Amino acid sequence: MSVKFSKDHEWVKMEGGIATIGITNHAQEQLGDVVFVELPKVGNKVSKGGNAAVVESVKAASEVYAPVSGEVVAVNSALEADPALVNRAAEGDGWFMKVKVANPGDLDELMDKAAYDAFAAG
Repeated sequence: MSVKFSKDHEWVKMEGGIATIGITNHAQEQLGDVVFVELPKVGNKVSKGGNAAVVESVKAASEVYAPVSGEVVAVNSALEADPALVNRAAEGDGWFMKVKVANPGDLDELMDKAAYDAFAAG
């Protein structure tokens, strides 16, 4: 199971037709200490490139964009009680949402880890 990355610093891990989505380790490092996460509601439709969630840190508030289109089928409610989980495990337990992917072709436009690392390094 591969992980793909967007130019907006989100990651996507596919399992069946479900994409688990979060922000990258690079993104959480840029944000600093995360103090609040606003998650979408289960059942919401998200559009590729559209706003899907909000993450706030001591430095700034930032939109989290959907790297794929589809329907939100789960959210990580642990982030509401412990938003700093994003800092501790951005690319693991700090995931934001699970989306039933409407168009698997959306994934073709995302980067693999090596391409993302090169992109993030600038």
